[in-house]
Amino acid sequence: MSSLPHLRFERAAMRRGFRLVAGLDEVGRGPLAGPVAAAAVILDPGRIPKGIDDSKAMGAAAREALHDEIMARALCVSVAFVEAEEIDRINIRQASHAAMRRALAGLSMAPSYALVDGNDMPRDLGCDGQTIVKGDALSLSIAAASIVAKVMRDRLMARAHARHPVYGFNSHVGYATRAHLAALTAHGPCRLHRMSFSPMRQGDLFASV
Repeated sequence: MSSLPHLRFERAAMRRGFRLVAGLDEVGRGPLAGPVAAAAVILDPGRIPKGIDDSKAMGAAAREALHDEIMARALCVSVAFVEAEEIDRINIRQASHAAMRRALAGLSMAPSYALVDGNDMPRDLGCDGQTIVKGDALSLSIAAASIVAKVMRDRLMARAHARHPVYGFNSHVGYATRAHLAALTAHGPCRLHRMSFSPMRQGDLFASV
């Protein structure tokens, strides 16, 4: 059984003089529709909610409950989105980096260090930092950011379902499920779809709605 995320990376940064350490993660690189979302979280070491884990390892109800606890107990939290139109214009990697920069810049307390999930450090974060491969399973701050980003994006896609019910965004949140692809074939893409992603970039297959 794998261990839960810990504070060793945060404490190591603090020992080096970085007082406020933020965890940074993004969600939504792969879907055919909707934004990419990023969250930045600076935890209060004395008020960390129990049960924080990689958001992918948790069910929706557990994520929702922990999201609310993180929002109530963290020193500060920020979430940023990059919409489909911008993703199409600058590509998904650059959009993910932009979302992370915006989330970090949106924190009410300026971080001195950022722990970033993965191995691809965005430029111009505005502070020192490091990448951590599988950081959402290792760092409590990154895991908290992964939960917040996932819950906020899922909520946004649930609202999108109310406007565009034919696609079933409330169930697949934009990913390329069989039902989503069938809806695209029947109805064509909407403004939430990423037109630079296959199959939308094969524009002759669909009539835009």
